Amino acid sequence: MGNYFGTDGFRGEAGIDLTATHAYKIGRFLGWWGRQNGKKMRVAVGKDTRLSCYMLEYAISAGLVASGADVYLLHVTTTPNICFTVASEQFDMGVMISASHNPYQDNGIKLIGKNGAKAEDAMTDQIERYLEGDLAALGVYENDLPFATGTDIGRIVDHEAARIRYVQHLISCVGCEFHDFRIGLDCANGAASSIAPAVFTALGALVYPIHTKPNGTNINSKAGALHVESLARHVRANGLDVGFAFDGDADRCIAVDATGEVINGDQILYLLAKHLKERTVLAKNTVVTTVMSNLGLYKALLESGISYVKTAVGDRFVYERMQQNGLVLGGEQAGHIILSQYATTGDGILTALKIMEVMACESKTLQELVAPVTMLPQITKNLPVSDKRAVCENGAVMAAVDTVRERLGDSGRVLLRESGTEPVVRIMVEAVSEDICHCAVEEIAAVVKETGLCLS
Repeated sequence: MGNYFGTDGFRGEAGIDLTATHAYKIGRFLGWWGRQNGKKMRVAVGKDTRLSCYMLEYAISAGLVASGADVYLLHVTTTPNICFTVASEQFDMGVMISASHNPYQDNGIKLIGKNGAKAEDAMTDQIERYLEGDLAALGVYENDLPFATGTDIGRIVDHEAARIRYVQHLISCVGCEFHDFRIGLDCANGAASSIAPAVFTALGALVYPIHTKPNGTNINSKAGALHVESLARHVRANGLDVGFAFDGDADRCIAVDATGEVINGDQILYLLAKHLKERTVLAKNTVVTTVMSNLGLYKALLESGISYVKTAVGDRFVYERMQQNGLVLGGEQAGHIILSQYATTGDGILTALKIMEVMACESKTLQELVAPVTMLPQITKNLPVSDKRAVCENGAVMAAVDTVRERLGDSGRVLLRESGTEPVVRIMVEAVSEDICHCAVEEIAAVVKETGLCLS
């Protein structure tokens, strides 16, 4: 990770860490990069519902056309929609303006490669050089990248039709209808607000949506995948069969069963994997997980004859491992689930649809489908720090982690890692009781604070 781009793009507080100038220069680079490779790039651009999205959308579009790329605006839509459009309509690149689950003050720029997956590090490394003013590293010895001129100048095209095609694609991914199902949807006042209710309604469900009125500042505010408690209350109060919560750009999904119990990404992975295995379409009987997945998931998978591999946190790493190993299912505990037959990235709405398909096909409740998974208590603490790497390489901190790891033995585990999207380190402990988890997390956190690098 560089100074600007993390595991999920360039993210920070809009107007401070991520400015219109940053967006304009990223556009300038991408258009120039395309012309260096002998093509006038076609770039699909989407955004979520944050107030700052307008600023960043037009800034990056201006940079793109000024350097010779054609821009196709999808306006407010989901990250999976951009990925699908890039891959299915053979765009050269996609740009999604979103900070995902972060509050409205933050924003981000995600770059999508021509295959519909996250852009490669080699490109973002070059963009970092440009943002830092290192033009010589790009082989440019002028004051700035050259502008396009004449017929090389790009244009901006309204491409809202791509959203309609994406909705049609989602509907086509399901082999049944959802008549008589009462479904709650929490759209986080984000990109799913105008898409998810329409899709489920088209499939015959009785839809009870909440948080579908974005105003620029209420995205993810006590709503969506990080605040599932409001959806749980909504499901119980209305006697619904199931509920699904999305985040701001709808690339993740967390479910709620009819009792209001929260079903996370690990449990979703299990029920999808078991369903696919029983239909002999789970490639190599293997799923891709991350290092954050719960030991309860692994035990349930093995008892069902399903193998697993682990990768770093981040759906881009999950997808890369799936591609390398020829696998069709992978995901994260946080709700990024990738079904590579249909998508190149986590897609919250698609995930919800496939859960409903399993419920309909097997005539079982969500509670019954995930019953074999007994999740171990797991506590994660996020500590804002001035230098993530320094914390994770600090001798005293690592000694504290080793002490906890040795004490837990085979009955639990501990993980200290840098966040790829925020200036924090995450301490995760999994054990047989919440008390043990809490004590272990605080033990390590205390040592982190002693380093002087902690900001709180």
